[in-house]
Amino acid sequence: MKHWRFVLLLSILFGVTGCGINNIPTYDEQVKAAWGQVENQYQRRADLVPNLVSTVRGYMEHERDVLVEVTEARAKVGSIQADESLINDPQKLQQFEAAQQQLGSALQRLMVVVERYPDLKANQNFLALQSQLEGTENRIAVARRDYITAVQQYNTEIRTFPGRIWHSMLYSEMEIRPSFEATTEGAEQAPQVNFN
Repeated sequence: MKHWRFVLLLSILFGVTGCGINNIPTYDEQVKAAWGQVENQYQRRADLVPNLVSTVRGYMEHERDVLVEVTEARAKVGSIQADESLINDPQKLQQFEAAQQQLGSALQRLMVVVERYPDLKANQNFLALQSQLEGTENRIAVARRDYITAVQQYNTEIRTFPGRIWHSMLYSEMEIRPSFEATTEGAEQAPQVNFN
């Protein structure tokens, strides 16, 4: 009789461990790690911007408004506290993303202005910084994609069977995570090109 109890207990133990009871905390940690990568790449970009601005400043003193816009956008990004509570608050996440998009937009305008200065485009420091910034923008895109995928996996797990059961029984304090929009507002509209 004791043998059967042991076998029954062992089979229940294997059944519970194989049915996804640990998926929710695992996926939650993946979401946190993916967000950490997003923050890491945003920080890399924020660190590159002052170097890029100071290199460009010497070449284009009369384009001061673009430099001021980039500097202000970077300061706005730096003023937002990016901590774990950010990924749990849709409004804070939206504000953070808006600041990041503003910085990205300002940097794009800076690159357009740079096209007017052939000497600057040939400067090795500028070329290296520009290359690093382009690489960072690509890394940001990859990190955001990975974060969106991790949030999707986590949210799907707690909304579907058997994760929904485990969530209600064991992990009810873990809420559905908000994701941020992958595009800027109006990105679905094709840009209009007018040469007049």
